[in-house]
Amino acid sequence: MTSLINQAFQKANNENRPALLTYTVAGDNTKKNSLKILKSISDYADICELGFPHNTPIADGGQIQTSAYRAIKNGIKINDVFSIAKDFKNSKKNTPIILMGYYNMIFQYNENKFLKKCKSSKVDGLIVVDLPYPENKNFSTKCKKKGINFIQLVSPTTSKIRLKKIIKDSHDMIYYISMLSTTGGKLKVSSKKILEKYSKIKSLNKSKNVVIGFGITEKTIKSLKKADGLVVGSAICKEISNSVKKRQNVVTNVINIVKKLKNKIK
Repeated sequence: MTSLINQAFQKANNENRPALLTYTVAGDNTKKNSLKILKSISDYADICELGFPHNTPIADGGQIQTSAYRAIKNGIKINDVFSIAKDFKNSKKNTPIILMGYYNMIFQYNENKFLKKCKSSKVDGLIVVDLPYPENKNFSTKCKKKGINFIQLVSPTTSKIRLKKIIKDSHDMIYYISMLSTTGGKLKVSSKKILEKYSKIKSLNKSKNVVIGFGITEKTIKSLKKADGLVVGSAICKEISNSVKKRQNVVTNVINIVKKLKNKIK
């Protein structure tokens, strides 16, 4: 059976556009709002990524760090992340949800227990930022057995030999980090250069869905339309921060930004 992740890419492809993937931190700005935001943006996003708040998020820039700190301050724990995912899937069963986080949290929780919890919460995929190939092979196999997509990360410095191995070992989606920086940085390279590198990755196996993440905003998203999918995280987290600061409706403001992003790639 085709995974929900694959189905989301097929749908976007049939509509002649890239899939839109959104990223929010679980529990930001409150547990209740976090779920409301997820449910609302899933009307426009093809795949929703939900981040585990972490106190030392090594790959994340300022916007996502701020979101993570807010969630931690709200007392969000791992089990709360699962309950948000589960509640979301109860009402949006056809929208894929991908959990994103760091391996030490999984290790402390216990790998098998963690995957069991993912399965019972109907999680579709996992991105583990600091568990690279080939160290992730065992974990990736465990995910596959549970029917959970393990999403491999590749970057502009990944060699061709390594790329081939990672792609061969990957499941239904590969995440291409567009530039060497943390999330939310301004695009340091032109969209043309990003797409050139992207095309080389894509040409190694056309059947794999490859998404581009890092530095994607309302301004840059249209220029990267040729990708299978585009991930927007920091721009959404920034909107949450601004709304909290201005005491505006967080959910409404986030829906508006996601709508605008979707319209740019139609």
